[in-house]
Amino acid sequence: MSAELSAIEVEQVTKAFRVHSEPSKTLKERMLSLHKSKANDFFALKGVNFDVKVGETVGILGHNGSGKSTLLKTIAGTLRPTDGLVRVRGRLSALLELGAGFHPDLTGRENIFLNGSILGFSKEHMVEIFDDIVEFSELDDFIDQQVKYYSSGMYARLGFAVAVNLEPDVLLIDEVLAVGDEAFQRKCFERVRGFQEAGRTILLVTHSPEQVRRLCDRVVVLDHGRMIYLGEVNKGVATYRRSLAEKGHEIPDDIQGMIEADETTSTVRFVETFVSPPPDGRENHMPGDQICIGARFEADEAVELRFRLQLHSHDGMQMMNVSNFDISQTDVGVGAGTTNVVQFVINNLPLMDGQYLITLVLSDTMDTYEHDRSQQEMMFSVVSGRTVTGRVDFDLHLETDLEHERAVAVEAVPEAQPEAS
Repeated sequence: MSAELSAIEVEQVTKAFRVHSEPSKTLKERMLSLHKSKANDFFALKGVNFDVKVGETVGILGHNGSGKSTLLKTIAGTLRPTDGLVRVRGRLSALLELGAGFHPDLTGRENIFLNGSILGFSKEHMVEIFDDIVEFSELDDFIDQQVKYYSSGMYARLGFAVAVNLEPDVLLIDEVLAVGDEAFQRKCFERVRGFQEAGRTILLVTHSPEQVRRLCDRVVVLDHGRMIYLGEVNKGVATYRRSLAEKGHEIPDDIQGMIEADETTSTVRFVETFVSPPPDGRENHMPGDQICIGARFEADEAVELRFRLQLHSHDGMQMMNVSNFDISQTDVGVGAGTTNVVQFVINNLPLMDGQYLITLVLSDTMDTYEHDRSQQEMMFSVVSGRTVTGRVDFDLHLETDLEHERAVAVEAVPEAQPEAS
């Protein structure tokens, strides 16, 4: 395929659903009310028009009910557009919702082959990739159980494993990256990254602007079925945030600051971001390590600014949000036409096992306007090798002199006073 060829073409797609004001419960009621029942058309999509190039990853953002899932189902072919045209070039695999296409009374093994046959793959091909699917899903002990007994996380693991191991040219993903435990999410992101490196085309529906920033080349923003933006990620995120804020008829100051930051071309920008590797040639950090997180940035004009570090666990929990001002009570001053380096140094890393995502931000001294935000995905992993679980490595010690503790407790009891006669 040519690099300029479109893998997905959506041409003026409209999707309407008939909505009855008084829905009939039985066939008899429907026949009797055939000429009386009023019905209106609800337009879930209204003239949506865009394409996705081969090898491109495009995100779809929008509020609940904006038409994101309807659009993905229309592209996947599970819904037919009322008007317009959809073209998909290449083998398509869609993960539209948890367990889509699974029969609850069939086992995991049987559902793998059922999904393969629905998607047009031969039994021989499914036999070849069966072990890879089971290995990815980590459901070896449950693969011959009926899926109606699976948890939502197990559904997600099996569904994603089937979708990605079919090696599609085009992959459609609807919110599935937000499901599952930390290890599963990390595995999903790694597989998506692998697809991107292999030149596959991905269309991703999400509510997370950060996922779009991390994974996508462009973004589509939907609002009540209409496409209100198509293009560069930061401006798309700004449009999405504005559409959310305007639902309340007023844009809060913090959202307005984010919008301005996303829409403006700043004179201060990151050139390079970095995180120090684990010491002693190790593959992962351990609790107690020193770790440096920093950036090199350029300034076209003299400015006072703040450098902020945001640290999240892989499942989205905020572990830290700190600026240089929080530490030193001073801002960073830079001159015009200069290149500058600044970094945070974490001594005695207090984190336990997990993968941690880093975001760096250059903002003004009031923290209302972002000059730039790191676009390159940065992360580090911590492996403690301990049996202790949790997020934070507390500096604990154990006291076992229990007899001494009892003696202290007895001495602390005041002597009884004689009662007054």
